[in-house]
Amino acid sequence: MSEITWILGATFGVAVLAWIGIFTLALKERTFKKILLLLVSFAAGTLIGGAFLHLIPEVFHDLEAGHGHLEAPLFILSGLVFFFILEEFLQWHHCHKPPEEHSKEPFSYLILVSDSIHNLVDGLIIGGSFLVDFSLGVATTFAVAAHEIPQELGNFGILVKGGWKKVKALTVNFLAALMIVPGGLLAYFLRDFISPVYLIAFAAGGFVYIGAADLIPEIHPEEDNKLENLLIMLMFLVGIGVMVLIELYVPHAH
Repeated sequence: MSEITWILGATFGVAVLAWIGIFTLALKERTFKKILLLLVSFAAGTLIGGAFLHLIPEVFHDLEAGHGHLEAPLFILSGLVFFFILEEFLQWHHCHKPPEEHSKEPFSYLILVSDSIHNLVDGLIIGGSFLVDFSLGVATTFAVAAHEIPQELGNFGILVKGGWKKVKALTVNFLAALMIVPGGLLAYFLRDFISPVYLIAFAAGGFVYIGAADLIPEIHPEEDNKLENLLIMLMFLVGIGVMVLIELYVPHAH
């Protein structure tokens, strides 16, 4: 399969995850919270594991060969700073809160706008990853998908609480998620102008920021429940473990 086929398949597959909210309609609020907490923990592990096991090594492998010792870490840091600025000024927060914690309808529109921007960026990252290495593309797609699941659940809850009908909320959330596809295509068509490895460096910083600053602070349960704490820790480690398995068993181009 060609690179553009993998990019289109991966980005559209991630976009389809926006419909996952349909499976929560019958869940009780307490059950929804517990599942969401475990998914966020898993996502944190995949993002941080993906950054340190796949993206950062790839950046140093490609950039350190002949461009000086500062280029790779500076581009990684640029990704981290960008996501910090995006969150601060566009109020783009990864929403993994249960629906009752957000109730203002105007905020639901902001979620759609910021989520569209975020998905476009995710598409650029996935596209750039497949252009560098197939294994890297698989790892990046998996990490993005893992953090999309709790985010899309949170977004759906916010839209419903903000006054949207459930079917309409699912539909507009999917339309925002589809922005990931043009992001992937943009990375593909700009490959001759911008080296994909710079997108990988950018993504590495972003993955570290999202995992450490957005997700980890959210995975502490409200109650001091030792079993729940253990499950959360295990899900975090499983996320990292999946990244290890991809590194070991998915073929590399080099």
